[in-house]
This record gives sequence, structure tokens and C-alpha cells, in this order.
Amino acid sequence: MTKEELVATIKEILPLTRQMKWDEAFAKYRDLVGRPDFLELKPEDQRKVLEMMVLQPAKQLPNKLSEVILDAHRAALPALTELVSNFSEPADHELLGLVHQRLGNEEAASNIYKAGLTLERQKNAASDLCGRLMNRMAAL
Repeated sequence: MTKEELVATIKEILPLTRQMKWDEAFAKYRDLVGRPDFLELKPEDQRKVLEMMVLQPAKQLPNKLSEVILDAHRAALPALTELVSNFSEPADHELLGLVHQRLGNEEAASNIYKAGLTLERQKNAASDLCGRLMNRMAAL
């Protein structure tokens, strides 16, 4: 996947999210993150897309997620799992935990949040990410 293809796809998704056309937006996310060559992108490019998909619309998404939205989250699992395994970045743990939580895998989400919190506390125990991870764990 070229950078131009990635940018073009994101430009298709953004208006859909602004209009809260979630199924259409997440169908495009699913197709994007599910592409085998998505994993060939730079980690920072993968992260940006995954953050947009998982974090940005979180407060606006319906309580009951559609099958299209859940499919997009399932499609994101390999990329997020690889990021967590290869880089051990606490923010990646947050994303992977959220995906597992939305898919109903609360035990996995809790374990992932805990691992991310341990890593983040070593870096900066007073960070916003520490607070978010603690809140996410408490909500389970």
C-alpha cells in the first residue's frame, strides 16, 4: 500500500465519520486495516489509522455496535497485536485493549490494559495515559 492510497482512503473515511455514518466509515476502516499490505506500512502510519478508528469516535458510537463496526475491530486485531508485540508501547496496549473490550473479550482487555499500565508507569506514572488505562480497567 502506498502512502497515497492510505491518504486517499482516509480522505474517504473522514467525511463519513463527521456525518456519523458509522457503518460506511467502519466498512472502509475494515477494508483498510484488513489489507495484508497494511502491516507493511510504517508503524506510526498504522498507529495513526488505528487511533482514528478506535479512539476518535469512541464517545459518539452507538451503545450497541453493528456487525460492520465489530468486523472492523476484528480486522484491526492482527495489526494491533503486532504493534504491541514488536514495540511494547503503552498507547498500543490501550488500543488493543479497547478493541478486545468492544468485541466482548473483557478478560483479555483487562490483561492488556494492566500490561500497558505497568509499562506507562515506568515511563511516567503521572501521565494522562496512566489515568485512562486505570479508568478503562475500572470500567470492566
